[in-house]
Amino acid sequence: MSGKSALRRELLAARRLLSEEDVRDASAVLAGRALDLPELAEAGTVAAYVSVGREPGTRALLDALRERGVRVLLPVLLPDNDLDWAAYDGAERLVRAGRGLLEPDGPRLGVRAVLQARVVLLPGLAVDGRGMRLGRGGGSYDRVLARLERAATDAGADVDADADADADAGPALAVLLYDHEVVDRVPEEPHDRPVHVVVTPGGTRRFTGK
Repeated sequence: MSGKSALRRELLAARRLLSEEDVRDASAVLAGRALDLPELAEAGTVAAYVSVGREPGTRALLDALRERGVRVLLPVLLPDNDLDWAAYDGAERLVRAGRGLLEPDGPRLGVRAVLQARVVLLPGLAVDGRGMRLGRGGGSYDRVLARLERAATDAGADVDADADADADAGPALAVLLYDHEVVDRVPEEPHDRPVHVVVTPGGTRRFTGK
């Protein structure tokens, strides 16, 4: 078993021990902390996801962002494990999909719709002190992150070297986790990219590397 697989197994086992009350209480705190992020305060479009099972809850956050007038994009899993996107129009417009996921029932916007987001909220199982994230291993978000990185690189190449514009036009990458899921070290592979901020019930932590 690889280092990533062993860590995933350990963290998923810990999540299964959480009660529904634990998950509900953490969800409320996480929504409040996430809404205080300046990146979210300034974002017109946010890419997020619907939490399921004992994942750190996102549903209160999705509704709060929508009430603010933020356009929220949610992933739609494609047969090849890539992600299409659709707008979030409320919990009543979510439908059951494969792998126990919930997806919007509205029009599909294409895999490149995520490039419109100023903040991308990534699912995860852990993050370490460098901002390296451990996902579930399906590879869907590796494709999303690669797509974002290519777009930022292309945007940077179009910026004049003497201009004040930020050549790194990529979105802020954030992950919501439980406190114990901020770990010493996440095993990494060459394609892995760090997140910029992690939000837990106990606080918010930022990472300097990109």
